[in-house]
Amino acid sequence: MARSSLQLQLSFAAILSPPIFLLLINNGGLDRERSIRVSLVETGMAYAQVSAMLLYVCIISGGAIADSQNSTNGGISRPTEVRIGALFTFDSVIGRAVKPAIELAVADVNADPGVLSGTKLTVLMQDTNCSGFVGTTEALQLLAKDVIAVLGPQSSAIAHVVSHAVNELHVPLISFAASDPTLSSLEYPYFVRTTLSDYYQMAAVATIISHYRWREVIAIYVDDDYGRGGITALGDALGKKMSKITYKAKLPPGAGRTAIQDILMQVNEMESRVYIVHVNPDSGLNVFSAAKSLGMMSSGYVWIATDWLSAAIDSSVHANSDATEHTQGVIMLRQHVADSGIQHSLLSKLNGLTRKANSTSLSSYSAHAYDSVWLVAHAVERFLTAGNEVSFSVNQNLQAVKGSNLQLDSLRIFNNGDKLLEKVWQANFTGVSGQVQFTLDRNLIHLAYDILNVAGTGLRTIGYWSNFSGLSVAAPENLHSAPRDSSTNNTQLHGVIWPGQTAEKPRGWVFPYHGKPLRIGVPLRTSYNEFVMQDNGPDGVKGFSVDVFKSAISLLPYPVAYSFVLFGNGLKNPSYSDLVQKVSENYFDAAIGDIAIVTNRTRLVDFTQPYTESGLIIVAPAREVESNAWAFLKPFTFQMWCVLVMLFLFVGAVVWILEHRTNTEFRGTPRQQIMTVCWFSFSTMFFAQRENTSSALGRFVLLVWLFVVLIVNSSYTASLTSLLTVQELTSGIKGLDSLISSSSPIGYQVGSFARNYLVEELNIADSRLVPLNSPSDYARALELGSGNGGVSAIIDELPYVEIFLSKYCKFKTVGQVFTKGGWGFAFPRDSPLAEDLSTAILTLSENGNLQRIHDEWLNVRGCDTDDSNISSNSLSLSSFWGLFVVCGLACAIALLIFFWRIFCQYSRYNNQIELEPEIVNRPARLTSIKSLISFVDKREEEVKNALKKKPNGSQQTKIGSTEEQSTLPL
Repeated sequence: MARSSLQLQLSFAAILSPPIFLLLINNGGLDRERSIRVSLVETGMAYAQVSAMLLYVCIISGGAIADSQNSTNGGISRPTEVRIGALFTFDSVIGRAVKPAIELAVADVNADPGVLSGTKLTVLMQDTNCSGFVGTTEALQLLAKDVIAVLGPQSSAIAHVVSHAVNELHVPLISFAASDPTLSSLEYPYFVRTTLSDYYQMAAVATIISHYRWREVIAIYVDDDYGRGGITALGDALGKKMSKITYKAKLPPGAGRTAIQDILMQVNEMESRVYIVHVNPDSGLNVFSAAKSLGMMSSGYVWIATDWLSAAIDSSVHANSDATEHTQGVIMLRQHVADSGIQHSLLSKLNGLTRKANSTSLSSYSAHAYDSVWLVAHAVERFLTAGNEVSFSVNQNLQAVKGSNLQLDSLRIFNNGDKLLEKVWQANFTGVSGQVQFTLDRNLIHLAYDILNVAGTGLRTIGYWSNFSGLSVAAPENLHSAPRDSSTNNTQLHGVIWPGQTAEKPRGWVFPYHGKPLRIGVPLRTSYNEFVMQDNGPDGVKGFSVDVFKSAISLLPYPVAYSFVLFGNGLKNPSYSDLVQKVSENYFDAAIGDIAIVTNRTRLVDFTQPYTESGLIIVAPAREVESNAWAFLKPFTFQMWCVLVMLFLFVGAVVWILEHRTNTEFRGTPRQQIMTVCWFSFSTMFFAQRENTSSALGRFVLLVWLFVVLIVNSSYTASLTSLLTVQELTSGIKGLDSLISSSSPIGYQVGSFARNYLVEELNIADSRLVPLNSPSDYARALELGSGNGGVSAIIDELPYVEIFLSKYCKFKTVGQVFTKGGWGFAFPRDSPLAEDLSTAILTLSENGNLQRIHDEWLNVRGCDTDDSNISSNSLSLSSFWGLFVVCGLACAIALLIFFWRIFCQYSRYNNQIELEPEIVNRPARLTSIKSLISFVDKREEEVKNALKKKPNGSQQTKIGSTEEQSTLPL
């Protein structure tokens, strides 16, 4: 009874003046307080007197503590003792892991003569009791004991509050568990994180999500600073990977099983089946226990837990079959601790200390807490070696607070705290957790996580993640020294046993079950019903697009309930852009039909793989070309025919000149030679020349000429064939450019994207565009023409044009398709059904079913829709002038060579004749034109024989004699 009364009155004192109460409890003043309390109760002293006496005792106790710690600091000598604080919840998963580790670390530091020689390190532990309020008061109590550093707290919420206090008092706060990314060293300069920030943990989670190609996840987290900060970081990391959090399920701190089940039932009705669980390790297993009872740990679900789960499983309390039984198939993260001798030594000591001899894994929190003590010890050693002393001074800001019963002036400033903090940031040693060294942004280097999979009765390591290499199946420490492109570094993970004991990767989403099928919007067309039309059947619609959609849906590995909803008034074709807008506004769950995939629409919705090709093309009137008796002359223009005749005669004359002196077939009477030239020239057109060429120059010219004749013949045949078979456009439109430059009206289909394309992309005036609704409207407008209220051409998509031309043969397409695209089905942004349907459409294309459906609905018969329908013009000289120039040059070169040889022979022959004295009746001058012509006409054999004779030889032949007309070849 007395004990209860004592506790009650102590509680009352704590409410009145908490700091003084905490100082009394921990400064050895409890006995003095008890005496004072008893006397006060007995005498009925007033409240003001109680407060005054408590303050007096606090001041005396605080002064005694300060004198005790600073008694040896009068000079530069080392203090005999330095005190640090430790702030965490003793009876918690993390607390049970770090408390023995801290005690072992302090003992190892004091036993090491190389660190703090002559100075004892003492740690004062305070229990935060899982309470933010208690944790804050306990932290203030520790700071009132003039500690030079504080280890902890494990709670991010408490760390936020305490960080303000340590900033004011210049006491480094070394946290081995607070992972909230918002705890920044920029805002809280005295906050030192010796664990991994959730910023990096959520980057690892996002990489795993991206690796398995999931687009949407649901976050289940505790609604406190730790949970909110982590999930915010997760959202940012997923955004970089083109994924997102579709729903954030908040759990109240300390939520009961009923509250957890209510939240899980709510998220179970949603589409995503990928759950990210970020809660506290002490109560987190309740989430999986409730999920299992609701059947949410079965096949098709994906559960990813942050490092709280590994801490819970590694804990002595939760290291049993229940923990793994409730988490089968879960992927979780654990802060990576490299395998080393230091780790094994610490694990052995901890097993002996906690009587847990069968433990084979070391908690990462134990490793970080152990290293945190050594971090402080090394920093204090360098701090003292540099000649700094441990001293405290009164905080003037707190002294200025007057009339307060909290007595905050008992919190004093650590004078050289900034220098000790500097030594902390300069740390560089190898600890149990690995290399303890800080980067420029005040985070540990070599940040890494183990990726574990709960399967059977234990944990399987399926890979690793590090800020250096990303995902890998190789341990991070093996990759630090390897090149980034090394074969040991890859982004693969080992196989996972998912919930439901399956190795097949879950799809990650399902259709939410609300008792309603998907609402599929279908355009109510009034024309081109081959694609979509209203029907009296069960579906209410039918057509090519409908059959493709139903066939693709049937290939999905899961059932999809849907119903078709018509869109439009039935009087004219609806606007397809409005239909897509309805999908983006979630009025429709999807839209199918002949929906063109264009840029503006892709900004609103996601499209499937195109199931048919499309694009805009021009349609214009056409008529048959009328043949006549002189159609064979139309392939070439009149100018071309004239040039060809002259060229034939010219080449024949050249060949005659080159062959006349050597070839008997090119000799004879003038009439015979003229006939030979004409016959030879024109017979080469059919390669039927009978005369053989014997000279090298003649053969050279003939070879070039025959090549020219081959090209001319081929062109003539092709042009004549085209003129006799193709149609000729009656309009002046030759293609898109001529249509744009004209001012003629242009028709387009109502509801099509063609209008926006013509106005926005081609800058065609809107006043030139005429909306048309049906194929009959197309034909009527084209027949009327631009001068009679119709149009000169129509621009529409290729599938529509093919159907139109199959019914109206007097119209033809002009040019090629000038936009490339296709038709697809529209779904809301990030809809996973769009991706699955795209795969199904590809399957339809590969197995031939897509072509079968196309032939069933669109196997058009009738007019050929070949694009080679532009009018064929007669071939002119401009098409062949290059070839004719080559032929002319060949003839000119051959003639130059021939006449050069003639003049050389003539000169030698003339000199030979002048030396013959016996020659009589010789013309006076052989250099006359007549003599030269006679020499050219002479057989070359006679000339050569004459040149071989000596001057005193036999009598020479008279040049002017008419008797010596040679008939023999050279």
